[in-house]
Amino acid sequence: MPYPKFDRTGLDIKKLSERKNKVYIEKDHIPENHSPHPFSEQAGSLIDRTVKRVQQAKAENRSCMLTFGAHTIKNGMAPTLIALMREGWVTHLATNGAGIIHDWEFAFQGKSSEDVRENVYLGQFGIWDDTGFYINLAIVVGAYEGLGYGEAVGKMIHLEGLQIPEPSLLYELAKEKMESEPEMAAAAIDLAGVIKKFNLTPGFMKIPHPYKKYSVQGNAYALKIPFTGHPMFGHDIIYNHPMNHGAAIGRTALNDFLSFAKSVSNLGNGVYMSVGSAVMSPMIFEKSLSMSQNVEIKNGSHIDNHYMLIVDLAESDWDWDKDGEPPMDNPAYYLRYCKTFNRMGGEMHYLTADNRDFLLALYQKLQSN
Repeated sequence: MPYPKFDRTGLDIKKLSERKNKVYIEKDHIPENHSPHPFSEQAGSLIDRTVKRVQQAKAENRSCMLTFGAHTIKNGMAPTLIALMREGWVTHLATNGAGIIHDWEFAFQGKSSEDVRENVYLGQFGIWDDTGFYINLAIVVGAYEGLGYGEAVGKMIHLEGLQIPEPSLLYELAKEKMESEPEMAAAAIDLAGVIKKFNLTPGFMKIPHPYKKYSVQGNAYALKIPFTGHPMFGHDIIYNHPMNHGAAIGRTALNDFLSFAKSVSNLGNGVYMSVGSAVMSPMIFEKSLSMSQNVEIKNGSHIDNHYMLIVDLAESDWDWDKDGEPPMDNPAYYLRYCKTFNRMGGEMHYLTADNRDFLLALYQKLQSN
């Protein structure tokens, strides 16, 4: 017998416009020409090394991947991320579910970041209609369209709306495809169910995004550069909303994982930068690289000359590239993400830096070289 489940339909869901926010994108964004704080000679040399590898990757048409946690978005780094994409330095961006949400809220209302302590006490944390409704709906529509998680939200931002099909057409498609393409048939039925449950009007649903110029995923969609979202069930505030649909989350997140793995498969002589992502980035990278190596080995080759730069705030003076994995009595051993990446072959370096300073320095040095 199934376990009892919490009923989300009984929640008091408030409009996003009623929420107090801590970050305002027009005021708090950081222009790409803003001067970073100075680096030590050693750190500066490592950034210079990374710049050369990024230039090499671009010249050889290899992957240059940038994976980051949500704070990179919250810190107002969208202009730099967009510039890196627009000028062809970065070929793939990836973030977690929270990064997707903050980027969308900035595009939709120009502000994000609620007070978690206060709103949990009030029973209101994450229980906001617009964020939960629109992001979840974009994902259900995206699952039907065969899109990825970040791609579906980026498309909604770029087009400023969603195309809602007629349920009868979805049911007809499901009948037609149920044997030949059961995943498509199931996604069509899921979308039809959501349309009926929430009494949605078929046609183009206009959803204005007046600040979409600050959206990294919206700009990525327009530039046709993969921006993938890698969520974990229950981690993000969109799970609080009744519109949340587990099957659609799974379908779109799987599409994004496979898109991520495809970029990893082109990482020979390429660059992978992981900025402030202690869990998501190393976990998806190691599985993607293993799959890619599997296929390369079958074809008589191997991915070896990949360059990895890991950036975070934690202090570490351990030279991972020179000395390998530290002993257990050294604090550096417990930088779990470094340990994971160090086991991935290639060349790995760790840089202690604020994500703002690193990304500004990286972009500006790429510009000047």
